[in-house]
Amino acid sequence: MSYKNILITKENSIATITINRPTKLNALNKETIEELHKAFQELEKNYETRVVILTGSGEKAFVAGADIAEFSEFSVEEGVQLAAQGQDILFNFVENLKIPVIAAVNGFALGGGLELAMACHFRIASDNAKMGLPEVSLGVIPGYGGTQRLPQLIGKGRAMEMILTAGMVTAEDAYRMGLVNNVIPQAELLDYCNGIAQKIMRNSPLAISSAIKSINANYKDGENGFETEIKSFGKCFGTEDFKEGTTAFLEKRKAVFTGE
Repeated sequence: MSYKNILITKENSIATITINRPTKLNALNKETIEELHKAFQELEKNYETRVVILTGSGEKAFVAGADIAEFSEFSVEEGVQLAAQGQDILFNFVENLKIPVIAAVNGFALGGGLELAMACHFRIASDNAKMGLPEVSLGVIPGYGGTQRLPQLIGKGRAMEMILTAGMVTAEDAYRMGLVNNVIPQAELLDYCNGIAQKIMRNSPLAISSAIKSINANYKDGENGFETEIKSFGKCFGTEDFKEGTTAFLEKRKAVFTGE
């Protein structure tokens, strides 16, 4: 499938999605959100894809925000639909993807860009990255999950401060807060993320999917994370990956997982 606003490369079961709107600092518009949904959907169906790295084109921005011109004249009803649809087809979709998604945050990650990075399973930032949710300076609030995921990651007080001041934080500040897992020189960012992806791929794809589901369950209303973990743990015992993993351990060799 061909895309207008994103690029996809694949190597050794690692897919890299690059948001490619450099003249707009990779800002998210409706078309880009829909393309990202389709791309993630296709990659999840492809059993050869084991990890996805998400980044932005150029050195200035991961995603500098949403495309404000696209919704500046929206009504209340249109605003509600914009947030609901975006959360459904992209942000929540990425969070619940069965394969790990690493956000390689190069440069600015603002508004919808930071919300997209937070929807990924974890984040690695370039040393020039700056992050923030400046929506209140436009008379609106984060609508793609920012008011929910930011407190989960850095705590209520810090999230309140970031959102209410509309301020940005540096990559090092984000690291100290727990918003990103590590800070890497920009030239080395994708290589570092690929290195993490290689480590992930040594492990059972089925177990990884179950771990993602169980971790996410703790943050969902009406779902008991411990119960989800117990059920997922039990299901692992019926997989070929479990048999291979335990046999390899006992035989003192490296496991070869098939995802079955």
